[in-house]
Amino acid sequence: MTPAINAAKKAKINYTVHEYEHDPAAPSFGVEAAEKLGVPPERVFKTLVVDAGGGLAVAVVPVLLMLDLKAVAKALKAKKAAMADVKVVERTTGYVVGGVSPLGQKKLLPTVIDESALDCGTMFVSGGRRGLDIELAPADLAALTRASFAPIAR
Repeated sequence: MTPAINAAKKAKINYTVHEYEHDPAAPSFGVEAAEKLGVPPERVFKTLVVDAGGGLAVAVVPVLLMLDLKAVAKALKAKKAAMADVKVVERTTGYVVGGVSPLGQKKLLPTVIDESALDCGTMFVSGGRRGLDIELAPADLAALTRASFAPIAR
């Protein structure tokens, strides 16, 4: 199991692990996950890491939408935000880009989840590697990551 799955198990929350055969040629890992798992893409979220004024933070947004950097900076009370460098993301989270999970990261980073997640009974996020997703309630994800909800996607 991955650190993400172990974190969910340790927290004793309700979750379901979903595996699928990942295609490295897929143009969008998130859309691929939705298609292969047979779930609406609005319920599948990607995990992005941003540099918000010198500190790293996590943004969790629907796979069909883009992260609004101004909105995430505002939610984090930072002057600005930019996408973090891939090598820094992998070193800090312990995950490979394309399989970054908001759960079980090496270091707990400030986290913001797009408010659209609140419309989902359960949501899907990376389980810590490509081809592995974890389905859980948005409130459980927020509790485990000490996240806030804000309108950060466009």
